Amino acid sequence: MAQNLSSAVMHQRHEAPDALDDFPTPPWATRAAIEIITSRFIDAKWLAKVAVREPCANRGHMVRPLREAFYEVVASDVHDYGAGYPIADYLFPGPMAPADWTFMNPPFNLAMDFIIKSFQTPFWNGTAAIVRTGFLEGQTRYRNLFMQRPPTLIAQFTERVIMHKGALRDPEKEYWDGSQWKKPSTASSYVWLLWIKGIPPQPFHWIAPCRKRLERPGDYPDHQPDGGQNVRNRRGFL
Repeated sequence: MAQNLSSAVMHQRHEAPDALDDFPTPPWATRAAIEIITSRFIDAKWLAKVAVREPCANRGHMVRPLREAFYEVVASDVHDYGAGYPIADYLFPGPMAPADWTFMNPPFNLAMDFIIKSFQTPFWNGTAAIVRTGFLEGQTRYRNLFMQRPPTLIAQFTERVIMHKGALRDPEKEYWDGSQWKKPSTASSYVWLLWIKGIPPQPFHWIAPCRKRLERPGDYPDHQPDGGQNVRNRRGFL
């Protein structure tokens, strides 16, 4: 029998914790996707009655806004980040419990496998995945995902979604990077890919600047897991 060399199999449980794609999602970015869904496709009252799965829960920064919109959030991760979520390998979980939606920020190299896996969820009605914009290119992804199952909507952020490895950064605060105080920034751009049952592909969508409008008190932790508690804003140290 030929060896299975798919990316999913080759990465199963073999990555050290410091090699994982630990890039926490700012809550406002998740709220942006929920806003698109409820304003264009699905009634918010319906979402409030159903369950959503978050298989890359990390420290719970996506879970929080999902709890604002959905009746139940089924959260897990392949690694224990100390937030208390069950440890589970999404690509090899055995039979999956039902969920109407899947929201996730999947590891880049396995994102296609995660997305395809989400379509197998019992009672599936939709998938929302936030990925780097570069995910849209690539012949393998085109052949195995986009050509076979094009997204309902490609929603590109027009402002940068700041994701730093190992910590969620508040864009309005300065952080000590070892040599100077500076506000967080990123060279990466991000896009939401939405698949919604029964709705055909829609025109490309740009997400207008919305961070400040969608941020909520308590979105950013005061103490960072990577030692980034050395932060300050314009009024001084926090």
